[in-house]
Amino acid sequence: MEVIITDEEIEVLLDDMLQQYGYDFTEYSKASFKRRIQRLFIMDKFSSFAALRYRIKTDQDYFNHAVTEISVNVTEMFRDPLFYKVIREKIIPVLATHPFIRIWHAGCATGEEVYSMAILLKEANLLERSLLYGTDLNPLVLDRARNGIFQVNQMQQYSKNYILSGGLQEFSSYYTANYNLAKFNEIFQRKMIFSTHNLVSDFSFNSFQLIFCRNVLIYFEKNLQGKVLDLFDNSLDMLGFLALGSKESLRFSSIAHKYKQLEDREKIWRKLK
Repeated sequence: MEVIITDEEIEVLLDDMLQQYGYDFTEYSKASFKRRIQRLFIMDKFSSFAALRYRIKTDQDYFNHAVTEISVNVTEMFRDPLFYKVIREKIIPVLATHPFIRIWHAGCATGEEVYSMAILLKEANLLERSLLYGTDLNPLVLDRARNGIFQVNQMQQYSKNYILSGGLQEFSSYYTANYNLAKFNEIFQRKMIFSTHNLVSDFSFNSFQLIFCRNVLIYFEKNLQGKVLDLFDNSLDMLGFLALGSKESLRFSSIAHKYKQLEDREKIWRKLK
């Protein structure tokens, strides 16, 4: 079934979401946004664009569902293990010099990377003096992150990632399996704060020694990428670290001159100015 939603209809929908709910997707990648709306249209079997628009405008629950489908929620624990190996070996020792450690995971989706970082901190005996903030614009995925419950069939891959990242413990010691679910130990959740935060419209809410925002900027138009990088710069302590996704960069941004990339190939920069 071919679905044709025009660029003009996409603009109408973007305006509806902003006016009705205050969610601003206008500077998201138009191609990516359109693909996700097309998928939503097919998945929920709408007969016309007008029917889709009416449902989004009049049904808050359906709008929340639409946001879940539009936003990118693909993540996993210790994703890109060599990245976490660098965090473990080069960033953690620097964090250890701080009396209290604040870390922000922006666009954290269901929270797998927040739990990964918490495990690294625990193994370095730093978890008790750390606080990890996980934010996302989608409240539904944050509920899943707060619960710390994941599908048990994912644990085999997560365990492999953990070992490749330099992990030396039994990964299964960090969770309790019950049927098809794995619940992570509550010692981690006590050091986490999950909250909605819109990178498009919300401001800095604290200062941090380390900010993660991996594989989020690639879905933004260049102008919005610049705004978000300015937000991170305003939220990062001097000599703090900014970690981006493998296809993301500070190059050509207004803050690039203030940062130096680590010598490794991983996309981690240190703030020097």
